[in-house]
Amino acid sequence: MRIVDLLKKEAVVLNAEVSTKEQMLDLLVDLHKEVGNIKDKAAFKAGIMKRESEGPTAIAEGICIPHSKNEAVINPGIAAITVPSGVDCEALDGEPSNLFFMIAAPAEGSDVHLEALSRLSTILMDPAFREKLLSAKEVDAFLAAIDEKETEKYGEEDKAAQTAEVPAKKAGYQVLAVTACPTGIAHTYMAAEALEEKGKELGISIKVETNGSGGAKNVLTQEEIDACDGIIIAADKNVEMARFDGKPVIKVKVSDGIHKSQELIERAVKGDGPIYHHEGGKAASTASEGDESFGRQIYKHLMNGVSNMLPFVIGGGILIAIAFLLDDYSIDPSNFGMNTPMAAFFKTAGGVAFNFMLPILAGFIAMSIADRPGLMVGFAGGAIASAGTTFASCFNSDITVISGGFLGALFAGFLAGYLVLALEKITEKMPSSMDGLRPMLIYPVAGLLLISVIMFAINPFFSWLNQLLADALNSLSGANSILLGLIIGGMMSIDMGGPFNKAAYVFGTASLAYQTDAGYMIMAAVMVGGMVPPIAIAIASWVFKNKFTDNDRKTAPVNAIMGLCFISEAAIPYAAGDPIHVIPSCVIGSAVAGALSMAFKCTLMAPHGGIFVFPVVGNPLMYIIALAIGSIVGAVMLGLLRKPVESK
Repeated sequence: MRIVDLLKKEAVVLNAEVSTKEQMLDLLVDLHKEVGNIKDKAAFKAGIMKRESEGPTAIAEGICIPHSKNEAVINPGIAAITVPSGVDCEALDGEPSNLFFMIAAPAEGSDVHLEALSRLSTILMDPAFREKLLSAKEVDAFLAAIDEKETEKYGEEDKAAQTAEVPAKKAGYQVLAVTACPTGIAHTYMAAEALEEKGKELGISIKVETNGSGGAKNVLTQEEIDACDGIIIAADKNVEMARFDGKPVIKVKVSDGIHKSQELIERAVKGDGPIYHHEGGKAASTASEGDESFGRQIYKHLMNGVSNMLPFVIGGGILIAIAFLLDDYSIDPSNFGMNTPMAAFFKTAGGVAFNFMLPILAGFIAMSIADRPGLMVGFAGGAIASAGTTFASCFNSDITVISGGFLGALFAGFLAGYLVLALEKITEKMPSSMDGLRPMLIYPVAGLLLISVIMFAINPFFSWLNQLLADALNSLSGANSILLGLIIGGMMSIDMGGPFNKAAYVFGTASLAYQTDAGYMIMAAVMVGGMVPPIAIAIASWVFKNKFTDNDRKTAPVNAIMGLCFISEAAIPYAAGDPIHVIPSCVIGSAVAGALSMAFKCTLMAPHGGIFVFPVVGNPLMYIIALAIGSIVGAVMLGLLRKPVESK
C-alpha cells in the first residue's frame, strides 16, 4: 500500500509547536484519532510507548518513525508532523529529529506497518527530499512531494503489483445510508428511493435504512457498516449514530437525499466525509455537515418532539371525534361527548392519549438535545406546563390554574434539554467510578428539581399567554378566519415539506391543544391546503394533456392518491422540474382551499390522515367542496401557465 494512500491531509501538521518527545507523540496520536484511524487513544499510545521502550524509533538524519501494530487501530494509517526546530528523541546520531511519521497498523491482518516503515525509511534517506518536506508551506505540497518521490522510487513496482492483482468484488455494500423525516411518511421513503435508484444507475451497491413512522426498516448491520466506504445520513430528526464511530459520514437534510443523490453517493464512495466520532452519552445526531446554524438546531429538536407527539394526537383526536359522532347532544349539551356509554368510552380513551401530547412534545425535544437523560426531565417539564402548576397553586388548591399550553411545553422541552447538558458539563470531572450515578441519580433528581422550580415560577406567564392565544382563536370570525385559512393553506404549498410547510403544520397541531372549534378549524385548513398540490397536478395532467409528458401523465393517478392521503411531497418532483409555474399554481389552489375550509367552518381533530379521517371532519360535505375547488383552481392555473411540451 502506498504511503500517500495511508496519509490523509487532515493527519498532517506542518511546523508543529512541540518541544518534547511526549508532546510530539501526543500530537501524532491525536491526529490518528481525529481522522478515525484509532478508537482508543490510551490503548494506542500504550502500544507506541511499548515500542519506544524497546529502542528509539528516531533513526538519525532528523527522521523519527514511531509505530505500533495495535488492537485500538480501526484503519491502517500514517500521521505526520514537521518540527523545524527539532525535538530530542534519542536518535542514533545524537541529533534532534524534525520529521515525524507515526504508523498505525491493525493487530489483525498483513504487516502494513512494516511495508510503510520500509518505504519511509528508504525515501527519507534523500537529503533533498527531506529538505523539500521541511520547507513545504502547505500540506498539499507536502503530500505532493511524497507522492512524487514514492512514484519515482516504487512506481514500476506498484504498477506491476496492480496489474498482477485480480480485482475481487468487495463484500457488502459500498455505500450505506439512513433517511428520516419528522413525520416519517413521505420524505423518508422518497430519499431512500432516490438514493437506491441513483446507486443502480451508477453501478454502486447501496443499502438504505428508513427511519419511518413504523420504525426503522432495512436496518444496517455492524458488519455492513465496517465494510462500507462511506455513510450518508439524510435526515431531519435523530437517528442512531453511535454505530458509525470511526467511519466517514456525510450528514445532510433529508431533501438533499432526494435532490442531490448522485453527488452524495459519489462522495461516499470516495470516503469524502468527516470521520464521525461518537461522544459519550450522545447516541443520536442529525446535524448537517459543517457548522449547524442555531436555527437549524432548533428546527431539528422541535421536529423530533413533533414527530413523536403525532401518534398521540392522531389516535386521541380521532377517538374523541368518534365520541362526538356517537353522542346525543340533546341529552346534556354541557357534557357532549360523554352522554352515552359508547361515546364516553371513546372520549375517555381518546382523552388519555391526547393528554400526553404536551409532555411527549417536551420530552422528545429534550431527548433530541441531551439524549436519554433529557427525556424524563423534559417529560416532567411538559406535564408541569400542561397542568399550569405554580408555586401559589402548590400551597392553595383553591387557586385556578390555566395550562401553559403548547408554548409552555415547547419552552419546557428546550429548557430541560439544556439543563441536562449543563448538568453533564458540571459533573464531567467526577471520578470515573461514579459515572453510573450521573444518569441514574444526578440527572433525574437534579434535573427534576431544577425544571420544577423554573416552570413553577414561569408558568403564570405561559398561562397568561396561552389564555391570550385561546381568546384570540375563539374570536376569529368572518374575514379574519378566512384570511388566516388563506395564509396557512398557502404556506402548505410553498415548499411542500420544507420549513414553511412545517411551520403551518406545527401551528395546526398546536391549535389542537386548545380543544376548541377555532383550533379544529385551523387544523382542517392546514390539512386541506396540504392535500391540494398533488391532486391539482394530477387533474392538470389529465385535462391539459399537451402540457405534460407521457411519464407525467402515467404517474398522475399515484399523485392523486398521495394527495388524498395528505402527502404533499408527491408534488415535489413536478415542483423541482418547473418551479416557476408549479409552485405559484399550487400555492394559490391551497390558499383557496384553506380559506373556503375556514369560511365553511370545517373542523378536524386529527393532524393527519387525509380522506381516511373525513368521517370525523366537522361539515364534511363542504370540506370536500373546499378541497375540490382548491384543486381545480390550482389545476386550471397550472394548465394556463405551462407551455405545451414538445412532442417526441
